[in-house]
Amino acid sequence: MDWQLLWFVLLGVLLAGYAALDGFDLGVGMLHPIGRNDQERRLMLNSIGPLWDGNEVWLVTFGGAMFAAFPEAYATVFSGYYEAFMLVLGALIFRAVSIEFRSKLNSAHWRSIWDWVFCISSFTASLTFGIAVGSAMVGIPLDQRGVFRSSVFAQLGFYPILTGVLTVTMFAMHGGIYLCMKTEGDLLARIKKWTWRCFAAFLTVYLIATAVTLVMVPRATQNFESFPWAGIVVVLSVLAIANIPRCLRMNYLPGAFISSSCTIAALVFLFGVALFPNLVTSSPHPEHSLTIYNASSSQLTLKIMSVIALIGMPFVVSYTAIVYWTFRGPVKLDKHSY
Repeated sequence: MDWQLLWFVLLGVLLAGYAALDGFDLGVGMLHPIGRNDQERRLMLNSIGPLWDGNEVWLVTFGGAMFAAFPEAYATVFSGYYEAFMLVLGALIFRAVSIEFRSKLNSAHWRSIWDWVFCISSFTASLTFGIAVGSAMVGIPLDQRGVFRSSVFAQLGFYPILTGVLTVTMFAMHGGIYLCMKTEGDLLARIKKWTWRCFAAFLTVYLIATAVTLVMVPRATQNFESFPWAGIVVVLSVLAIANIPRCLRMNYLPGAFISSSCTIAALVFLFGVALFPNLVTSSPHPEHSLTIYNASSSQLTLKIMSVIALIGMPFVVSYTAIVYWTFRGPVKLDKHSY
């Protein structure tokens, strides 16, 4: 049994789960200013009220699993990108605080401040996540011991910023589709218009990012020679993207949301294929890269983790499914709402 490969795949599942679930949370945050009055903004906020904190558990689990399974890669990434992670952490904290604090005072000025904190922190987290993905694709300078030898700001460039913009547009589209399922009336009609705009922006940036990736990151397609079956995912992702406007035109919103989630999951999968077997790619010295084999924990540790995951994951998936089923349908405000 290749335990390192198993945990590389499981990390991908956790990352895809977080991106698909918290992605629409972040998208709702970025679209929050669409609400024209307090009632509409409360409806948008309460659409994710019962879900947002549970969705972020996927990110915490991803970090914990990476720490236990691949501690050297964890140390390199978190120490080298300390400033970026602090920025993400700050954005997620302010986002949570804005949700909880917004309705503490019945003041229009107070609520407006937290509404913009909610929007800006959601945008900041989405953009930073995307930039991190772009930086991982390009590679970062590591020495022979796998230690990061540069600065976060030195790694900012056209390609990481492009993937950051791609992530922002993708999450905004994803959040818009989710809001279409949770709202009614004039607010729904306005959100639909913005969802179409977000889809157009995502599709444009997606096509540009794909072309730039093929030119600037040629190794992104090298593993397709070893794993030709991965090309099926490329086809499925294209079909999923094409199905989003089809479902929106037919007003089949659950289908659009599923297609959007599949698009995100497919992009995470292709990101993993491009990296494999690396966890942290070294550039310009690829021989210094941290792989799933030279940066992993012991075999015994990975086996024990696999047993725990086998027992725990069904509970996590079941709980998530129950919560989403319980809070299905359009949002209704009551005295317990945000």
